[in-house]
Amino acid sequence: MLRFAAPALLGLTLASGPASALDLDAMSAEEKAAFGAQVRAYLMENPEVILEAVEVLEQKQAEAQAQADLELVASNADALFDDGYSWVGGNPDGDITLVEFMDYRCGYCRKAVPEVAKLLEEDGNIRLIIKEFPILGEASVLSSRFAVATKIVAGDDAYKQAHDALIEFGGDVTEVTLRRIADGLGLDSDAILSEMNSDEVTRQIAENRALAQRLQISGTPTFVFETELLRGYLPAEQLLHIADSLRDGKS
Repeated sequence: MLRFAAPALLGLTLASGPASALDLDAMSAEEKAAFGAQVRAYLMENPEVILEAVEVLEQKQAEAQAQADLELVASNADALFDDGYSWVGGNPDGDITLVEFMDYRCGYCRKAVPEVAKLLEEDGNIRLIIKEFPILGEASVLSSRFAVATKIVAGDDAYKQAHDALIEFGGDVTEVTLRRIADGLGLDSDAILSEMNSDEVTRQIAENRALAQRLQISGTPTFVFETELLRGYLPAEQLLHIADSLRDGKS
């Protein structure tokens, strides 16, 4: 006849002691059934134990993901922060760098634009890098090709103008509409449209995609803030808080 109490058994099961504290394999079928019934009864009477266990599991998973992201960023630092072709804005000499993987057809990327602008306005010591990462269809690809080609043909200031125009543009993306955007900005539309299908434009976008794959980035916007990989839209207040935390970590 079994003479152990449920709390004692649960203490052996849930405590952080050695796994050999309770050997289920050594139990008979009757003992296992009785033990299972007592565990169930205890959990039904104390359901908060399950919630506590879930919280601990989620925390451990989050910590493991954060560590994995940290290692991914470190191993791809050169491609992230010094690729030699991505547009650099904000304060080019800032003490911390924010990299944004974006898609012009992404609603949350558009929503993030004023938040990033507010971040750069309130914190004048942040370097911003834009990574063209078209993942939402042919219109996204055409938009990114146009933006990259604009930078190659007309330089950084023209890229920023084209980038902003594409973010705000809500119509169909075609050669005709892209030409209108270029003409409206006073740019050489013929040269830009000719450059769009060049090997260099193709290379830059392909390298961004390969980098995103290595970083396990599958959606936009995704930010790399110095050492942290941040997946999804974030408001300016949260970005400012992260910037402060990053600086505290450096000091």
